[in-house]
Amino acid sequence: MKKILFASILFIIGFLFPAKAQEKADIELKYNAMDTATNMVWANANFAWQFPFGTLKETFKSNLNIGVDLTYKTAGNWTFSVDFNYLFGSKVRDQKAILGPDMLTSNGDLIDGNGQKATIYFEGRYWNLSGGFGKIIDFGKWRNSGLWIKLNFGYFEHKVRINDPDNQIPQLSGDYKKGYDQRAGGFCMSQFFGYVFMRKVRVASFFAGIEVSEIWTKSNRNYNFLLMGKDESKKFSVLIGPKIGWIIPLYEKRKIQTLYHY
Repeated sequence: MKKILFASILFIIGFLFPAKAQEKADIELKYNAMDTATNMVWANANFAWQFPFGTLKETFKSNLNIGVDLTYKTAGNWTFSVDFNYLFGSKVRDQKAILGPDMLTSNGDLIDGNGQKATIYFEGRYWNLSGGFGKIIDFGKWRNSGLWIKLNFGYFEHKVRINDPDNQIPQLSGDYKKGYDQRAGGFCMSQFFGYVFMRKVRVASFFAGIEVSEIWTKSNRNYNFLLMGKDESKKFSVLIGPKIGWIIPLYEKRKIQTLYHY
């Protein structure tokens, strides 16, 4: 009887110990899975809040920025992308600087065609198209995540959007508006410094950081009413602000490695 009891205890221990060991191994494998750096194509939707300096600051306050881009990432964590951004919501600092003192009353009001105080809105509108490259510097086993340093080159254009909702201001109707909108465009360069977060669930990936843009522009209009001629001056501006984006994976040849401990 004692032999049977002893054998039964050994059998139970022999059964439970491998089960516990396997459970422990499974837990270790779960937390020691390593995501290898892969070739990947993704799109992202991003949002930024930017503050102007230089020429843009003379006219505009801070702006919002929404953008999309298409990025190819190599297994060596180099990235190559094409970006489009639309900037809006920038308030004008002084409408007198846009329309000039001669069009406004002593109180700073604009009179419409009916002799009434006009309702008019000013807003900065910009857009830019660019392409560039970058590098993701990983810090651990999640090889597709890490510090993202990115450099882009492209074209930037901005103007003052003049909105006359009642269409009662003849001075700003039709092509006359173009003589006041200060539309200009030119070369731009931007740098992004941030972090890319990417785990096994790729659709939960995102990035966040700071973007700095340097902009060189010239007027795109043939005539400026305030200057009584074409604006030939060259302008330099800078935009700086935080940026965050959601990464949408489109293609990846994926490989997950696991680390075994003995």
